[in-house]
Parts: sequence; structure tokens; C-alpha cells
Amino acid sequence: MAMQMFSMTGTSRSRGQSISAPLRLRQWLGRISWGVGSVVAGLLIWEFISRYVVASSLFLAGPSQIFVAAMQLAMDGELWNDIQVSAIEFVGGYLIASAAGIAIGVVLSNSKVAKQILQPWISGLYATPTIALAPLFILWLGVGVSSKIIMVVTLVIFPVIINTEAGLRTTNLQLVEMVRSFGATGRQVFLRVSLPSALPFIFAGLKLGIGRGLMGVVVAELFGSRAGIGQLISQAADSFNMPQLFAGVIILAIAGVGLTAGFGWLETQLLHWRD
Repeated sequence: MAMQMFSMTGTSRSRGQSISAPLRLRQWLGRISWGVGSVVAGLLIWEFISRYVVASSLFLAGPSQIFVAAMQLAMDGELWNDIQVSAIEFVGGYLIASAAGIAIGVVLSNSKVAKQILQPWISGLYATPTIALAPLFILWLGVGVSSKIIMVVTLVIFPVIINTEAGLRTTNLQLVEMVRSFGATGRQVFLRVSLPSALPFIFAGLKLGIGRGLMGVVVAELFGSRAGIGQLISQAADSFNMPQLFAGVIILAIAGVGLTAGFGWLETQLLHWRD
């Protein structure tokens, strides 16, 4: 009898899993269909306006013209070099800012003295238009990769710090006390309770940093660079080549959307307990 009940339970579970897989697929398709539809509609409207309303590539390039320009740059090899340079600058600065931002956020949430010392600096620098510091970084470090990495760090680190600290401070104190009552050490409380509860805030800060980091790369390259997407945009603007200019902008937009979607997927995998 017990074996029969077990087999029935296993059968029902397998049926539930077989039913849930197509359901999850339909839910995923439903989530992305509206986004894909809006993008396609926007591109069609953009193409119509560029062909029949503005009708001048000096002022507005259509998606078809942008695609042709991007293919030409790709075949010449210039585009891949620019993408590689900008990717190195972004990834280097983003990783440094993420690691430092999370570490500083942890320190601020656990030390009142550290918060009193660092909070004025964090608030002041976060409110400062750090983009205006790009010429200074280039003057100090030159037009190489280092100045671009520092620019990305200064733009990405503050959202990560603020969100990490906020997430750690919103940890359920009753849950912390309960875990401590079972003899958990401070390290165990942090790793098992505080950090997991702060992960949604940390991911929010990391996703905010993506757009700011890409902006930092482009702005720094606009002020001075040997290669990169920002340098491509600057050259296209100087020669009034709108298709190439928009090609650089769209590449940055695609990178931002892809990175944000990747972080969203990683968040769902790590924070499945929230569902």
C-alpha cells in the first residue's frame, strides 16, 4: 500500500513537472512578446519617419541605413576593435567598482564610526557631476585605458554602496535574533541571514551601475581616446555621418539591454526563494 501511494505520488509529480514546463515556456514567451513587439513597432515607425518625414540622412538615419553602416564597419574590422576596447574599459571599471562598492557598503552597515566618516564623502561625490571630471582623469592618466576605467569606477561605485548598505540595514532583526539564539556566530548571521536578504538591493545597485558605467566609457572616450565606441561616435559626428553615429549608439543600447537581462536572469537563479 505504501509503495502504491509512493508510486502514485511520483507519477503525479512527474505529471506536474511535465505540465509546468510548457506553462513556464508560455509565461516566458508572454513576458517577452510585448517587449519584442514594441521594439519592432518602434523600428518600423523610425524607418517610416526617416524615409518619408525627415528624408535626410544628415539629420536622421533609419534602421536600414544604420544596419548597412554597422556591417561596413564590421567588415572593415574597425567596429570589432572599438567594441573590444570599450568592453575592456567597461568590464575593468565595473568589476572594480562592484567589488569595492559591496565591501564599503558592508563596512558602512556594520560600523557607525565608518558611516559617520565616509557618509559626507559618499553623499558629496554622488551628487557631484563626476562626468565633468573626465578631462581631469585624462590629464592625469592619459588617453589610455586607465583613465576610462577610473571614470567607470567613479560612476558605478556609489549606487552599489548605497544599495548594499540599504539592503543590509533592512535585514529582519527578529530573524537575526532567532538565529543568534541558536548559537550562530556573527559570520554565520551575515552569510546566512543578512547577505541573502540584501541581495535584491545589491542586484538593483549593480543593474543601475550598468547604464552609468556605459555612459562613463562613452563620455571619457569622447574627451580623448585612440579607439572605442565613444571615439567612433565622435568621429561620425564630426563628419556628419549619422548612420555610423546611430550604429555606435545602438550598440551601446544593445549592450545595456543584454547586460541588464543577464543580471535579471542571474537574480532569478540566485533568489529563487523569493518566488
